[in-house]
Amino acid sequence: MSEITSPTKQPPSIKISSGELYQRWRLVKDALARYGVVVGGLGVIVAIVLIFFYLLYVVYPLFISATAQPVSEYAVPEQALGNTLLLEMEEQNEVGARFTDSGHVVFFEVASGKTLLTQAVAIPEGAHITSFAQGSPINEGAVIYGLSDGRAVVVKHQYKVTYPDNVRVITPSLKYPLGEQPLVMDESGAALEKIAVKAGNDATTIVVKTADTPQGAGKIRLVNFQKEQSLFAEEAALTRTDSIFEQPAANIADILIDKEESNLYLISNDGQMGFFDISDKNSPAIRQQQNVVSAGQKITSVAFLNGDLSLMIGDSSGLVSQWSMVKDKLNRPAMQKIRSFKVSDKAVVAINAEQRRKGFMTTDADGIVGIYHSTAEREMVKERISGALPTAAVLSPRANAMLVQSADGKMHFWHIDNEHPEVSIRSLWQQVWYESYPKPDYIWQSSSANNDFEPKYSLTPLVFGTLKAAFYAMLVAIPLALMGAIYTAYFMAPKMRQYVKPSIEIMGALPTVILGFLAGLWLAPFMEEHLSGLFAMLMIIPVGVMLFAFAWQFIPKPIAHRLSEGWDAALLVPVILLSGWFAFKVSVPLETFLFHGTLRDWFKAEFGIGYDQRNALVVGVAMGFAVIPTIFSIAEDAIFSVPKHLTVGSLALGATPWQTMIRVVLLTASPGIFSAIMIGFGRAVGETMIVLMATGNTPVMDLSVFQGMRTLAANIAVEMPESEVGSTHYRVLFLAALVLFMFTFVFNTLAEVIRQRLREKYSSL
Repeated sequence: MSEITSPTKQPPSIKISSGELYQRWRLVKDALARYGVVVGGLGVIVAIVLIFFYLLYVVYPLFISATAQPVSEYAVPEQALGNTLLLEMEEQNEVGARFTDSGHVVFFEVASGKTLLTQAVAIPEGAHITSFAQGSPINEGAVIYGLSDGRAVVVKHQYKVTYPDNVRVITPSLKYPLGEQPLVMDESGAALEKIAVKAGNDATTIVVKTADTPQGAGKIRLVNFQKEQSLFAEEAALTRTDSIFEQPAANIADILIDKEESNLYLISNDGQMGFFDISDKNSPAIRQQQNVVSAGQKITSVAFLNGDLSLMIGDSSGLVSQWSMVKDKLNRPAMQKIRSFKVSDKAVVAINAEQRRKGFMTTDADGIVGIYHSTAEREMVKERISGALPTAAVLSPRANAMLVQSADGKMHFWHIDNEHPEVSIRSLWQQVWYESYPKPDYIWQSSSANNDFEPKYSLTPLVFGTLKAAFYAMLVAIPLALMGAIYTAYFMAPKMRQYVKPSIEIMGALPTVILGFLAGLWLAPFMEEHLSGLFAMLMIIPVGVMLFAFAWQFIPKPIAHRLSEGWDAALLVPVILLSGWFAFKVSVPLETFLFHGTLRDWFKAEFGIGYDQRNALVVGVAMGFAVIPTIFSIAEDAIFSVPKHLTVGSLALGATPWQTMIRVVLLTASPGIFSAIMIGFGRAVGETMIVLMATGNTPVMDLSVFQGMRTLAANIAVEMPESEVGSTHYRVLFLAALVLFMFTFVFNTLAEVIRQRLREKYSSL
């Protein structure tokens, strides 16, 4: 029987058609696109959040409260050498100096109190110290001793820094800038009860109050020493000038001379301040006599604020008032109180000013030490240093440490963390009365060549400039862009639209630096020269277009019908160009006839409106030109995308094309039009290069279209390269960036909410 073998069965093959492969590949692409969009969107959100938190990270230290921490406490160095008249500390906070009433200077380690050097001042035999004063702390540390025999000794303490074996060594010493021989201040030998000195490189001014003698009452004397270098002498010769004040000297409690040696202040026990001009050392002249404390109060302490433009006056009620030199109504310098600080309920016994900022330290009769900043009007630190009353105190040159001596014979060394005292809500957003200004104002001025400069960090003029630039740009861009979008999308022939729309959109690709360059170097001078022509053009072009439209009605029908529908705008191009040319041609004789000169001079004479060549008008035209493509493109797409059945239905019901446009098309496209305006506004707010190059870039608050401004973005671009990393200026610039970020974020969020409501309202059309 033969075997019958059956063939091996093969599994049926599954054939996938090309159509199924295409569908699978399509699903894969859809999935990739979906996840790609999600990842991209999340990436944008994460990037924005990271930018926001980085800005917060940089800005946050501006608003951290200042702190003071004790470092060490020890017995007063060489206490047997006398009571302390003055405490000093060098820049590195390593070496301190104690000037005593016995004429000794004790140099010691600030951290431990270890004595480094003791030197005796050259006080002549038979005389004793009757007065003492410190010159400018930042001018090599000059001090002066007034003696009982009518003479004075000027001493400067200095610190030499060396680095043997790469270790910093600070060596203190004394020198006598006017010689070791005492200077005769009063020939009669009367004791010097009060004294003041300002020792410069080329001149030294000393003012003294002498004691009453049997020969007569005490007087106020001014002595000026001028150095004159001879070609043949190794040392400079001193030329002396003496003057006597007519001011009664009986009640004088304090004498102060400013660093320029041109102004003198005499403070009386009864609260009177005499303000004198001593520019001419031969004939001092009184400028002002004024009471500087409230009735019933006494002046208990006086000190110059850094720069010597302001006096900080403490009284018996615990009030410290700042008096600064301003111009009065007759343009004469006068002292005026610009602010005050209630630092205590007890008398203010001492005021010490910072050497590099507008801060100061106070000590009251209850032993409380406070640190304040004048411009920001902030209380930075308030601490009780010791249970005993402080008898002497000093801030370090960098204001990062303080040294306080208390009545129990202890010295207290504290570290201060106070990096950004200039910043407060008031100094950033409110009017501040700065030194030498006639009234409170909003000012941005972050730097100066002067070391005594008072930083002015008001963001208000920058925000004002940002909104002003955006307003004028939108004033130019919105009418042109929206009217152009309406005509292009609804009335223009499709063939013509194919050329017009891409051409306008290409304008958006122009680099803004090129637009700013052209605006600053060509447009600004052109508009200054042809200002009247610009205003004439705004009136003549509409009239020219209307006249052409009126004349078009009388064109023979066969000729008029040759122009295809939707190509009407092409005929208006030469009309607009000719009208503009005519406007500039007739503007010069019209300007001369109507205004008897230039339009700029007429504005200045009649309304007091000045003209700055690079102004808001230039910015409005240039930045409007940059914003027009954005608004036009989005608005045109929104109008063109309105469903045709809506417009056809409206026309079929008897509505005219204009009625259809206004009541159907614009309402339906309103969410897109609103989005276009908001995006254009955001573009204008964040613009940098155009406003940087086309304006005067001055942070002024003036609504005039003929004045310039400075915006937040332009300010960051200008000043960020100059700022020191980590400085107050650096962080305030980041704060400006954060303000700009928050402004655009909040504004765009509100705009999106409004857009969604418009979409819901008109989606049923």
